[in-house]
Amino acid sequence: MEVGGASADMLLQRPWLPVNISGCQLLAKIWFGDASYHILLMDRNCVWEERMDSVAIETRAQELNRRLKAQVRAFFSHLCEVAQPCFSGSSDRAATKAQISLMRQEDGNINMRLKSELAGLPFYWEFHCTPAPVTLVCVQLVRPLLVMSRLLHRQVEQLGGLLLRKDAEIQDYRENGATLSRERLQTDIFEEQTYREEFMAKALPLLCSEQPDDLGLDADLQNLYAAVVAQGNARKRKLSEERFDDEDQTLEEELDLTPSLDVGPVISESAEEEGEQTQNGKEDVTKAKMADRPTVQQSQPATSNPSERLSSKPKKKKVGLFR
Repeated sequence: MEVGGASADMLLQRPWLPVNISGCQLLAKIWFGDASYHILLMDRNCVWEERMDSVAIETRAQELNRRLKAQVRAFFSHLCEVAQPCFSGSSDRAATKAQISLMRQEDGNINMRLKSELAGLPFYWEFHCTPAPVTLVCVQLVRPLLVMSRLLHRQVEQLGGLLLRKDAEIQDYRENGATLSRERLQTDIFEEQTYREEFMAKALPLLCSEQPDDLGLDADLQNLYAAVVAQGNARKRKLSEERFDDEDQTLEEELDLTPSLDVGPVISESAEEEGEQTQNGKEDVTKAKMADRPTVQQSQPATSNPSERLSSKPKKKKVGLFR
């Protein structure tokens, strides 16, 4: 059940801790919120998870504990107290007096049953873990391991270069007459390709012959995993801050551009257009009056001399052959 993306981010900051439940060697991650939790379990073959929110926790608690009538927060603290040592591989597990067992289901799921005491009464809980999606496995495991492998590879390269410089320094001492006071301190000249071949021939068979349930994440690798995750979170925060800064800068630029808009000419053009419209309106009124004037003149008595009527009109200049 989904409890939001915040649980995955908080779970990423938790280390992978080795646990042994019912004889099964696993790596576990668990995060407890105020009234929710997110758990991851991994062996060499699969990764399982379970996410629970307050509503789902209350429902399951009432199903497993019929006499339980308390609110979620009242018994959830007890669940955190007894469950965390079971998934941390610490020595405090025996002190909690909690019993946990693991059962593999035929459908590939994992069920873990937890039994403890709450206020003198038995308290039961079950973790129903299903195979985790690929995206979650990549975020919680694959990506950090890839970064860790690249980091360790660069470290090996730098150490190889350092050994070559040390050999050159020792050779210079020998050429200048320096000798070792103890022969047992003498070492062979470092040849990187030869060293890699010998290391793979000796270390790889030993590593493959170890117990199949031994996942091998020791304290140094745990610290390296935590450092990689912390660096990734810092990078995410930096990118998020840069994105917010760019958005704020863009918004400020848009606000700064608003006063610089040349509104004056627009208003003057509008005024001119209104003036032109007013002038055109006046001309239209004048033309209308002029159109009405012949009607009035027609009502007056006409002059008897046609030449006087023609003389009142301006003479047009003839253009062409007839002048």
